[in-house]
Parts: sequence; structure tokens; C-alpha cells
Amino acid sequence: MVETGKTKLSVEKKLMIGLVVSILLSTTLIIAASSSKETVFSPYVRDAEGDFQYQQLSKMRDTLGEGKDGAGYSIYNTMSTPMLVNDWQDPHRTMLIIAAPEKPFDAAEAQAIHDFVTEKGGKVILAANSTNAKRVGEEFGVNYFDAPVSDRKWFYEVTDQSEVRMPPQETKLWSVASVNEDLDLMDEPSLRTPCTEAAVNSDDVDNCRMPVLFHAPTAIQVLDLEDDSRKVSVLASASDQAFVATGGNFDINSANNPKTGKTDLIVRMDYPGINTYDRIAGSNTLGEVSVTGSIVFVSDHSVFANHLWNRADADLTGKQQCGEIYIQNGHTCWSTDPDGLSSSRGDTTWQGNELFFRALIRDMMEFDNDELSSTITRNVDEFNVVFDESRHVSSIATQPFTEAIGAVVLLTSDVYLKWLIILNLFALLAIAIMVVPEKENWRHVFDLTRFRERPTKVDSSLYQVRVREAFLSKVRQFNDLTRDEFARKTPAEIMQMVRDPRLVELVSSARSYSNEELRNIIPIIRRWGN
Repeated sequence: MVETGKTKLSVEKKLMIGLVVSILLSTTLIIAASSSKETVFSPYVRDAEGDFQYQQLSKMRDTLGEGKDGAGYSIYNTMSTPMLVNDWQDPHRTMLIIAAPEKPFDAAEAQAIHDFVTEKGGKVILAANSTNAKRVGEEFGVNYFDAPVSDRKWFYEVTDQSEVRMPPQETKLWSVASVNEDLDLMDEPSLRTPCTEAAVNSDDVDNCRMPVLFHAPTAIQVLDLEDDSRKVSVLASASDQAFVATGGNFDINSANNPKTGKTDLIVRMDYPGINTYDRIAGSNTLGEVSVTGSIVFVSDHSVFANHLWNRADADLTGKQQCGEIYIQNGHTCWSTDPDGLSSSRGDTTWQGNELFFRALIRDMMEFDNDELSSTITRNVDEFNVVFDESRHVSSIATQPFTEAIGAVVLLTSDVYLKWLIILNLFALLAIAIMVVPEKENWRHVFDLTRFRERPTKVDSSLYQVRVREAFLSKVRQFNDLTRDEFARKTPAEIMQMVRDPRLVELVSSARSYSNEELRNIIPIIRRWGN
């Protein structure tokens, strides 16, 4: 009967098992920590429970993407940090959409977005109702308030599932927005003319406006900056009765809530005349073209959410079109207000926010750039829409991972830090070269003087044998002989190769050497043949 011994695990296998266990535990921890937090304002969530599905951006992604009913843009996302924007291919044909930032931008990220727009010709839409967007806004001369706008004149009606009117919320605002013209510069007919779906589909949106619904917007203030490179257009604003309800105080007569006369909700900034390289018209070869960088600030992230983006979802959640419910309760809507749209000039029905933002995104892109090749401007998939998912905080457990990725990107994106890292690596390499000692010239090194350091590994009685074998191996290698050739040599031939009397005695004599004698003879062996 054969006895089976226990198999011992190698060090490599133990380390591999430890690594696998560590990964499994980390994954379990992340899942457990994240399970308690619902994801909102994500373009990729399609099966959230209850009202959480209405707070996603999945309908927006479908509208813009390459699906059956989509516009055909190439859809991407960024998970780490917006600092990567300037490394993207074709930035002038790329739209970055930042919706509902849950954490503020740092200075490096804000600067990267500013450079993306003003130097690379990139396009950005930033939608937020808090000061998390403040840092980016300040780079462009825009101030975000940290309080909701209350408007007793321009708010929309909502009913419950039984079509019973819900208590009015004067923070749920409507406005009539222009796509590319400042409201103060539009003539009266254009202000009153609705942009129909047919006009949007044919890109005929220069002299018309569309209704846009907001859930709980804050206010945007354009700061007075001496910047001739930008064109500022206020696309949407609240009514002349609106005010910023600071500190949760909704009293219009409060001294802390002064009426500003004009409360901006959507602001667009264009930076024309930016030179970049792309395929030029006519030749389809690479050349210099002039593009326009654009950024749009929106005072509410919910404008992109399913319940306001898609008309069907809006109907299910009780958002009311202009009709009897407004008249019965004594306030106007976008088709009956004197500063709104005229139904005699076209269809004033709100089609969901989809219609306005679809027109806005297309207008911001370079489809009408005559310097670009038609192979680009005629194909929507040549233009990119990137959703910024880096501003969303999923859980406490995943936060360190996200921050670590952001730190790596910062170190590798900044020019000065990049060169500093390279120089440090060269310095470490130089130090390593200077510190590492040179190896001995011969292959086998046997140091008898260190036998006391490893008494359990080598029997001291065998040292003479090992010294003799080591020397003979050196003799063989010195004379460029194989083992078989050396074995066929006679003792006399070997003695002739050695010649040194002390070493000849070591090889040929049968006498026993003391440890001290071996220590004295080893330096002779090392010098032999040199």
C-alpha cells in the first residue's frame, strides 16, 4: 500500500489565493455599501423601481443615440474626471453633458473644461441647481445661486393619478427658450413664434422659441467681464415676478428675497474663431479649420430627467399642458401669457424638453460649418455626446476608488507634473545603477569564509571537495572545453593546464586541508587565469 504524503502549497499559490480572496472581499464590500443608494440621473439605468425611473436620463440617451428613434450621435461616458476632455479625439465635434453634479469641481477640472471650450472648440452643457457647478461657472463669468427660484406667474400645473390638481409649487417653472438668440435681441414676431417639430427637424430654429419645463431651478447670473472673445446669449429666464428664495424663505416681501427683475435660467456662451485640424471641405484632406467653442449653463438638472424630457412620462406624472386648469386657477401658461407664444403662429404644445435640447445640441455642433468636409457634416455619427458620470457619488466605499483614478489622471494630464514624474523616474534609475554592485566575472562563486553563516545548508567536511570542483570547473571554462572533453583529459594534461604548484597539489593530492588553508588558497584560485 502506497502512503500518500501531504502536498504543500508553494509561496506563489498562497499569494494567488490571497489575491483572489482580497478581490472577492472588496467586491462584496462595494456591493453591500452601494446597495443602499439609488442611482439617479444616469443615462444607463432603465429598470429603476417606482419614481426613480423617472429621474434617470435613459430617454435622453435614447433620443440622442444610434437606436431606431435616435438622432445618431456616438454616445460615450467618462467615469474618472472631466480633466480628460482635452485628450479626446476631435474635441470640436464632441459634446460633454454634465447633469446633476453631486460633488463640486476642483480648480484643475474647471480649468480643463474652460480650455476644452475656449481653446479646443469643445461643446458643454452643464445642468445643475446648486453651487456644485459654481467653480466651472466662475471660469466663464457665470454665478450659480444656492437657492430655488420662486415664480408666482410662470409655474406649471400638476395633477395626481386621479387628475386632481396638486397643491401648486411655484418652484416648478416654465419658460419659453430660444436656441441661439439672446431674448433681449429678438424681435417681437420671433419671440411669439413657436418652434414646431417640423422646424426642429429641418434646423430652422433661428427665429422662434420653445417651452421648457423646470422642476426646481436656481438662478444664473452673468457677471460683467471684459471678454470680447465670447458671445453671451440668455436663452431662457423666469418672469418679472420671480425671486431667489434664500434660506428657504418664500415670502416675496422679505428683504432677503429682493426681486431682480430678470432671473436667468439658461445661458449660452459661444467662442468663435478657434483654429483646429480636421478634414476640410472640397479635398477631404487634413487641414486647419475655424470652429466655435460653446457652453450652455442650465439652472436645473431635472430638465434632462425622463419625467420632463419625454412627453409620455410627463403625462404619466401629471404635468399639464396649457388648458382649462390654468384658466380656472387664475394664472397664465406659455400660450396665453403676453410674453409667451402665440398659438396663431404655430403649434404651442409642449413636446417634452426633448424638442428644445435636441435643437440646441445640434445648433451647438459644427453641422453648419462650411470649412468642414461634407463627409463629416452629413453624418451625425461623426459627432460625439459624452455623459459625465464622474460627478455622481455612488457610495462611501467606491469614493476612494474614484478619487484615486482622478488623482492618477491629474498626475498624468498636467504637463509640469508629467515631466516631474519622468525626471524622478530617471533619478531613481540612476541611483539604482550606482547602488547595485557589479557581479563577479566567473560563474560560480564559492566563499569558504562564509560557511559559518549557513551551517545547516552545507556540511563543513565537504568544503575541500567543493573548492576542488569549483577550481576544476574554472580550469575547464578557461580552456573552453565541454564537460565531456575535460573528462577525457589525463591527470598530466590537467596539471599542465594548472601549472601553479599550490593548485596542482590541491587537485592531485589526497591530503586533507584545514579550514585555514582553504581560506588562504581561495584568493589564489580567484587570481588564477587573470
